[in-house]
Amino acid sequence: MTEPAASPSATQRNFLLLLLATTSIAFAWLIGPFIGAILWSVIAAILFAPLHDRLLAGIPTRRNLAAAATLLIIVTVAVIPAILLAAGLLSQATATYGQFQSGQIDVGRGFVEAERHLPQMVRDWLADLGLSDFAAVRDRISRGVASSIQTLAGQALNVGQSAFAFFLSLGVMLYLTFFLLRDGQGLIATVERCLPLPVDQRGLLVSRFVAVVRATIKGSLIVAVLQGLVGGITFWSLGIGGALLWGVAMAIFSLFPAIGTGFVWVPVTVYLLAAGDVWRGIGLFLCGFFIISSVDNIVRPILVGRDARMPDYVVLIATLGGFELMGFNGFVIGPVIAALFMATWEIFGNQARRIAPNLPLQ
Repeated sequence: MTEPAASPSATQRNFLLLLLATTSIAFAWLIGPFIGAILWSVIAAILFAPLHDRLLAGIPTRRNLAAAATLLIIVTVAVIPAILLAAGLLSQATATYGQFQSGQIDVGRGFVEAERHLPQMVRDWLADLGLSDFAAVRDRISRGVASSIQTLAGQALNVGQSAFAFFLSLGVMLYLTFFLLRDGQGLIATVERCLPLPVDQRGLLVSRFVAVVRATIKGSLIVAVLQGLVGGITFWSLGIGGALLWGVAMAIFSLFPAIGTGFVWVPVTVYLLAAGDVWRGIGLFLCGFFIISSVDNIVRPILVGRDARMPDYVVLIATLGGFELMGFNGFVIGPVIAALFMATWEIFGNQARRIAPNLPLQ
């Protein structure tokens, strides 16, 4: 008979913890350049896991084929449209920058037209506010817009120059997605076993993580895409130039709760009305108020339901903080961290109630 293994000493445990921390930090540093690709592979695997499970149910002995078929669907419905959108956006941004450079688009002239159509009451109100020097305001706006367009053009050029890095990250993302789809259940079980928590608490953390990722993608990114699409089509149908740029801008701003697409279409509406383009201004206002802004109220409850419900103020702060720290990836990472934070405190509160059942924790 073999003797049972002796319990590790305190020194051995401390050494193991130090080794675990050191190797984990080193591994995180190693995969740092591809953290975005890893993040989006996890997101894609979580979002398309139900589809993969249905395919796998039809061919239970062909796990590789089911994962490959799901990956092909991901490429068809998400990756290729995103690349085409980025190419169109880059082309339109370059053309718009050229129009600014050549003087075809003159913000100052547009400001003069808007100023000329302002009612006298508005002019008097602006004068009371100390904003009667329209020439200075016009020059300031023109310089600001020109500077912004130049910055955006520089960023677009950087994107074009880093195309190789983009496609390398895309390849890593798709490669990891395949294995996460194929081996996802086993990986989740392994992660759960490694968490030093009771079974019910481990399950709560993992389920909350999966739920908030799905809710963030379905309730934020998909809704943003729909609002940007509807907004872009609205601008195009009204004959407003740069419809693709406006649509992308509305998609980005729709990711921020309490800000939304109104941050884009409201100023454009005001500009059109002030410039005397009344019918297009009224048309944009009606479409923006009743159609573009309604997409969020109609589509989000259908896609999300009650998944990972968080107060809007928490989502807003988490989204803004994530965007400030991590760029576009922060749109997902911020709400995920907030949801895990709330889940951890929920676990703590449940445990405290079990220890002290008469303590009124709310």
